[in-house]
Amino acid sequence: MPARTFAPLAHHGRFDYQPIHRHIDHDWPGGARLAVYLGFNLEHFAFGEGLGAMIGPAHPHPDVLNYSWREYGNRVGAWRCLELFDSLGLPAATLLNTALYDHCPELIAACAARGDELVGHGHSNSVRQADLDEPDEAALLVHCRERIEAEGGTAPQGWLSPWISESRLTPDLLAEAGYSYSLNWAHDDRPVPMRTRSGRTLWSMPYPQELNDIPMIIARQMDAKDFAQMVIDNADEMVEQSHGQALVMGLALHPYIVGQPYRLRHLRRALQHLARLRDAGRIWFATPGAICAHAAQVHEEPVASSGLPTSNA
Repeated sequence: MPARTFAPLAHHGRFDYQPIHRHIDHDWPGGARLAVYLGFNLEHFAFGEGLGAMIGPAHPHPDVLNYSWREYGNRVGAWRCLELFDSLGLPAATLLNTALYDHCPELIAACAARGDELVGHGHSNSVRQADLDEPDEAALLVHCRERIEAEGGTAPQGWLSPWISESRLTPDLLAEAGYSYSLNWAHDDRPVPMRTRSGRTLWSMPYPQELNDIPMIIARQMDAKDFAQMVIDNADEMVEQSHGQALVMGLALHPYIVGQPYRLRHLRRALQHLARLRDAGRIWFATPGAICAHAAQVHEEPVASSGLPTSNA
């Protein structure tokens, strides 16, 4: 009987395998070896239809329990988080659904007034991007970029898909719509250039699925004090690891979760620790757009200038 052969597995073709120790060595601005950013997710959900995170069992629509819990984030939790960020002088990346411009424009205006980076995050988290055909997905990416630019004067450079949902063409469509980076992939602790069909580089920026309040607090039922300690431990460990290579750490937050008062108390402790690391020069606290622009410069890859704020003091 002839020996059976097995073909290589299907591959995305966007980037090649590369171990963490093989890298272009560099420092982040200020001499830090670890760059840290906040991914602050501001989301809006259709009432009585579509997808949405849940604190309790799903109910037939209209699901008032879960809808109103999520809306707490826009009415209360987000404002408390912004107060906390302000008190520590921390910039953030606001990952926003463009439906918020119609629903609560003053919230997005408050983020923009802080100088935060505005990142495209779909029109609504009620809809999953991978369910769209190519023309509709392309139209979504263009709409979000144009709406953010029209409202704030600056087109977004970054994108995070609602529910981290991609089609096979999403990186291509992002590059063609003018985006510079995607937060969808969680495969590395460094920025990674991705291939697209147009030949334009799309950067993959590290976005956490562990250091993220939805999978840890909601899915895994982690207590807020343990989530805060996880942030602290992750930062301290990555500071040590970064002696060998420049690294990136993101922290993904949703205000309807961490903006609850008892959770905010523990988030405060974690962010105070990050601020102390910043003040000691151990980390560069920035935005993903600023981190991407610096990484592209190191790799001599073209990327649009973000003009985004960083925090070194």
